[in-house]
Amino acid sequence: MSRAIDAAAAHLGWPEVEVTRLGGGCIHPAARLSHGGEDAFLKWSDAADFQVEAAGLRALAERGGLRIPEVLGVGEGWLLLEFLDAVRPSPDDHVALGRGLAELHRRVDAPPGFELDGWIGSLPQDNGVRRTWGTFWAEARLRPRLEGARPHLSPAARDAVERAIERTPELLDGIDEMSLLHGDLWNGNHLFTADGPALIDPAVYRGHSEVDLAMMALFGGFRAQVVEAYDAVRPPEPGRRERRALYQLYPLLVHVELFGEGYATRTEAAARSVA
Repeated sequence: MSRAIDAAAAHLGWPEVEVTRLGGGCIHPAARLSHGGEDAFLKWSDAADFQVEAAGLRALAERGGLRIPEVLGVGEGWLLLEFLDAVRPSPDDHVALGRGLAELHRRVDAPPGFELDGWIGSLPQDNGVRRTWGTFWAEARLRPRLEGARPHLSPAARDAVERAIERTPELLDGIDEMSLLHGDLWNGNHLFTADGPALIDPAVYRGHSEVDLAMMALFGGFRAQVVEAYDAVRPPEPGRRERRALYQLYPLLVHVELFGEGYATRTEAAARSVA
């Protein structure tokens, strides 16, 4: 902790800092650094490489649409960001979140993937570019996580996931409009500020916009107005409901790998609805 704080303070040019530890982080510890009326957000880990998260945050900020914390600095084992104060949202803020996400998801003229491999939680995430979206989802997302989750799944569940993976290129055939995705858009990775809704802790790559929507629906926490406002800007594509389980299968497998059998039943159900 002290090494990361010392490095971040030196980077900011702050000779002294007040440190307030922050809760809520699932993977890395975090703190608020304060000096002379200014604040910054610091997260750190001796085992983490934050370069890809910094690159993802910068890429999201360039796209616009929603508040993204500015990257103030990144070093060996630490990431320093603009500190965002959360406020209680108004109904208009939920609408702004949906509209802003739709703007963020406008078309990217590049293939699925990203320039750097990354992380989903504490697990490695293959962002290598693939020629088609269906191949990317099968090879870079579902297949690696099935291998990691395999010890926690029953033979029937493993077979169901295998069949879903085999069908994936066919099911996603023809989807060629890519967006820049947050990549891990559960309820804990967004907040509302006085300057509008913001996204934090991304796992960025280029992919089908429905991936973020499916993740939002998986564990809940987003009001109906968010998706309604999103759909008013980007009307649903045919088959979105049918693809939802296929896109939710990835984070479910992640949860099985990280947290064990408690997510196995839901994972098998999602796979069977696909296969």
